[in-house]
Amino acid sequence: MDDRGSGGGSFVAVRRISQGLDRSNTFQTSSAEVAAGSAAWLGRGLSCVCAQRREDDSRQSFDLTPAQEDCLMRLQNRLDIAYDSSIPEHQEALRALWEAAFPEEELHGLISEQWKEMGWQGKDPSTDFRGGGFISLENLLYFARNFPKSFQDLLRKQEGDRSMWEYPFAVAGVNITFMLIQMLDLEAVKPRTLVGATFLKFLSDNELAFDLLYCIAFKLMDHQWLAMRASYMDFNAVMKSTRHQLETELLEKYITRLEELPSYMLLTQ
Repeated sequence: MDDRGSGGGSFVAVRRISQGLDRSNTFQTSSAEVAAGSAAWLGRGLSCVCAQRREDDSRQSFDLTPAQEDCLMRLQNRLDIAYDSSIPEHQEALRALWEAAFPEEELHGLISEQWKEMGWQGKDPSTDFRGGGFISLENLLYFARNFPKSFQDLLRKQEGDRSMWEYPFAVAGVNITFMLIQMLDLEAVKPRTLVGATFLKFLSDNELAFDLLYCIAFKLMDHQWLAMRASYMDFNAVMKSTRHQLETELLEKYITRLEELPSYMLLTQ
């Protein structure tokens, strides 16, 4: 839905998450929604472009090996988990994210104005995880633990000539999780796009391939942001450019693992 006429609205990606999701190879209306956020400081136009189904998306399906089917099923099980603030494991993961992001600053609570420093819309991050579920928190935590320098560079906007109106780090991270789910067609029983089928080859070799691709995508998005001299109103265009570049790199014939993607080098600079 679109309430651009209302003042100070913001837009974030929302994916309906439910246990036992009915995944089918037949074309169905996407389970993605776009819902309005509430914080005026986010500005308008911060929406996940992947919520829009592309007319040229292929609807054919690709056969999988038993190993690929198992890997896809385990990843889909992760996708089905909604963030639940009453679950101790989820609480600890959120605390761990804060500690990784701001090790020098004590967190006052899981609901705190401090969370805005990371780029959440309000004082309760759980309201933003509706867009990507628990896996979006896992993605951020994986990024922080495995590529701490890149994580901090993006969090603190330490690279490049930055815009006066920057994208909010955490909410952008949730949108990237959502974009990857759509791009890779991960809610289907079998991949219906070549890029989705190609990704499953990487997933069968590395159980954490989705988390690694997330880190690559986040760093690439920031790289595109700087190259395009973008401001918050350009977020959709930056996400489109990021998705296109990822799809192009994933389909290069010489790529045998994610670490060989040209954009992976951005993480290690």
